[in-house]
Amino acid sequence: MQPSPVSIHSAGPEDFERIADLTVRVYVDGGLANDGYTPELADVSGRASRAELLVARDDDRVVGSVALVLSGDFGEVTESDEEAAFRMLVVDPAVRGQGVGRLLVTTCLERARMAGKRRMVLSTGTRMLAAQRLYERLGFTRLPERDWSPVPDIDLLVYSREL
Repeated sequence: MQPSPVSIHSAGPEDFERIADLTVRVYVDGGLANDGYTPELADVSGRASRAELLVARDDDRVVGSVALVLSGDFGEVTESDEEAAFRMLVVDPAVRGQGVGRLLVTTCLERARMAGKRRMVLSTGTRMLAAQRLYERLGFTRLPERDWSPVPDIDLLVYSREL
């Protein structure tokens, strides 16, 4: 039996609790972020108010999410109105390797291009090796001059891709 096709949609309030649970589980329980980041990871309604929140669904099940930032300061790494960003990309471990992360990223790229953006930028943690491999496979390159630390002992790497 083949897996159900995954589709990407704008997230609604009915998705927020599942996205929050998934995001905290992947980032904190997965060792990618410390407990101190949990409130921000769980604040899905806050993300949705500052970004276009996308959800990946396999039938009715939420299997991934990402916050696409087309304007404002939520991207934290954008330096001009020509840049878009995405944050808090998360994929359910049960479906890893099935293209969900790739679909979320390519959807962000397409929507940013349609919005007239010229470049996508993102920051990722030094421990997020699978994400870094995905970004590189999708044509992102490092921008080490824009690496940053939001808090002491947390170093973020910046990647970009022209649209």
